[in-house]
Amino acid sequence: MADLPRVPWRLRVLSVVGPVLLLSFLAVALVPEVDVDITAPEVAEAAQTECLPTGKLDSVRALNRFAATVRGGGEFAGADVGASTVLQDGRRLLVFGDTLRAADFEGQRFVRNSMLVFSPGCASVVMPADHGALIPDRADGVGYWPMSVARARRPGYDLVIVFAQRVRSTGGPEDAFAFENLGPAAALFVVLRGETPQLARVQDFGPDRPGTEHPTWGAASAVQRDGPDGDWLYLYGTSRPQVEGVFGFALRVARVRPEEVLEQDRWRYWDGATWSADPDAAAELIGAIGGVSQTLSVFAKNDRGDAVSKRDEVLRTEGAAWVPDAPTRPFSAPV
Repeated sequence: MADLPRVPWRLRVLSVVGPVLLLSFLAVALVPEVDVDITAPEVAEAAQTECLPTGKLDSVRALNRFAATVRGGGEFAGADVGASTVLQDGRRLLVFGDTLRAADFEGQRFVRNSMLVFSPGCASVVMPADHGALIPDRADGVGYWPMSVARARRPGYDLVIVFAQRVRSTGGPEDAFAFENLGPAAALFVVLRGETPQLARVQDFGPDRPGTEHPTWGAASAVQRDGPDGDWLYLYGTSRPQVEGVFGFALRVARVRPEEVLEQDRWRYWDGATWSADPDAAAELIGAIGGVSQTLSVFAKNDRGDAVSKRDEVLRTEGAAWVPDAPTRPFSAPV
């Protein structure tokens, strides 16, 4: 990212949540103290499009009906991926990769990412003022493909962290494989109860570096409560060695407090025995042979994270689940 004016993290959040906090002294008292600075880009405030009636979405059949029959405005004609989280006010937030917009849409017709918000009976698109990507492209044209999304609940608002791959086009739009991944990034959103998600900061992790042999952190993520000490955000990284005949990705894990996620020196990596500050010490929880896809889902459950993925990336056709005894234990054989 280009150099941006630095804004202290607490001031940036309070600029968004201030109206709510002024109404509740208790909420102010409960906002956690955070020592780090998170810089904020100068981005125009996002708004949500008008409600698109969805009907009741309580089953796979209802979702299929909605996808097959409901047509909205030109802001969202189709997209890739679809990682989701549930906000504290009950709404469901979904982030998407490459997104198409209608021919008559006034703005960018193709963007690297987008966001939908579902509330009971209603869906809307989160639209930035410039009608471009919600996580803006870098000045050099590199865009952001969402991989996973995590949510940390706070009094009156949610911190929503969207992990993304930095992606650069290498050919024409007719070539579906004309791109290269350059490394991971994260976008931090603040979401007041019932309000539109607002982007606070985008942060690239590491230099631009094509290839799969380095872990792509944030390929999956999950927030777990750690008793009175607060939340841990678990980041899962996938990597594949440049070895002929290996199609799957290995899985590793790191953790960090949600408020500190954009400060990579605060991350700690599980080395098989303890949490280490050395990223090169991160131990494999799942091996690359017969391993997961480059992006996957990890579901926090009973103080562990169950991994669900298609095996061996593009090679195989079956989905599988890997279940550990704890977030730091090697996963079982896939089921």
